[in-house]
Amino acid sequence: MAARLAAFALRSILETVVDVLNAIARPPATLRPARVMSGDSRRPRDADARRPEIDARGHCAGCNLPGGCLPSGLSPLERRLVESAITSRNPLRTGEVLFGAGDRLQSLCAVRAGFFKTSILSEDGREQVTGFYMPGDMLGIDGIYTGRHTGRTVALDQSEVCVISYANLMHAAEESPLVQRYAYRMLGREIVRNHGLMLMLGTMCAEERLVTFLLSFSRRMQARGYSPSDFLLRMTREELGSFLGLRLETVSRSLSKLHAQGLIDAERRHIRIRDMDGLSRLTGRGPPWHGGAGGAAPDRPACGRVSGTGH
Repeated sequence: MAARLAAFALRSILETVVDVLNAIARPPATLRPARVMSGDSRRPRDADARRPEIDARGHCAGCNLPGGCLPSGLSPLERRLVESAITSRNPLRTGEVLFGAGDRLQSLCAVRAGFFKTSILSEDGREQVTGFYMPGDMLGIDGIYTGRHTGRTVALDQSEVCVISYANLMHAAEESPLVQRYAYRMLGREIVRNHGLMLMLGTMCAEERLVTFLLSFSRRMQARGYSPSDFLLRMTREELGSFLGLRLETVSRSLSKLHAQGLIDAERRHIRIRDMDGLSRLTGRGPPWHGGAGGAAPDRPACGRVSGTGH
């Protein structure tokens, strides 16, 4: 079953990549002003927070995100254009749906605090997790091509997002080459992320998938000013398994194996990486591997492919 879900996710990602590339290639359409919906928990709501001011670095006033999530070097006119697109800051409770499958695209949302997951339904009605997002990431890009969101976006923690009117952002992109390049770069980053997921699902065994995820999560935490070696996973192990195309028991068994090897400590959702280089060696991206078992290449140990591991 896990293999079928992984194949379904892989096919969906490929279709999304093609759709986004087509969307980039299309000439800009005539845009109408977007309206932020209220009274529906599945969509960004009106908030009483004032529209933030943006400085030349692309930082909103009062935002502590390293690097910000908007382009730097904006002129005063460009800053006013982007400011007009940011409509509100909205808090969300744990488990609250930001976007629902089939919802009309009206806004993109930059994660200011908290964590989110995105998911789609497989052909047999099972949830397939397609991504995890943290502060500085952009949500809602899946709705750009068709004008409707293909899956659900749900808060995994007490969270806050900055709501950006898509129509106003596109207007700013038409007026400013810098904002236009930022929009393309934002789409390109999502394509690169999807390529990484396709590689992971298509070529890696269970242990490699989990290690690759932990290393990627570590780098993303470090880029945001958090500890790269001591962090809390906001998703459940079942959600993590869905994202990696693995069964719940396989995730738990792989974590226990990494702990037994002295590479990590794992207590519920709390992860502490004890040997970053050792983890990197398991994916063939770290210091040379010594003592590989089972005839593996010197710099890449073989994965134990146990029957029923769910990959």
